[in-house]
Amino acid sequence: MQEIDHLVKMANQIAENFSFHGDADERTADHLRRFWAPSMRQRLVEYSSGGGGGLQPVLQRALQQLAEA
Repeated sequence: MQEIDHLVKMANQIAENFSFHGDADERTADHLRRFWAPSMRQRLVEYSSGGGGGLQPVLQRALQQLAEA
């Protein structure tokens, strides 16, 4: 469980950095696509699908985009 907590913390920080943009969820999803390993993205998508406590709204929308891709 500690690994997912670390991933959530890092991803929330990324989402927060983009949060002042009108397209923050797209920018967050793009960043995760380009710079994170597929296994890390998949862990977050699965976590989000299972309820995903502690995810910022921008990150939740970004993960939804990744899940639909």
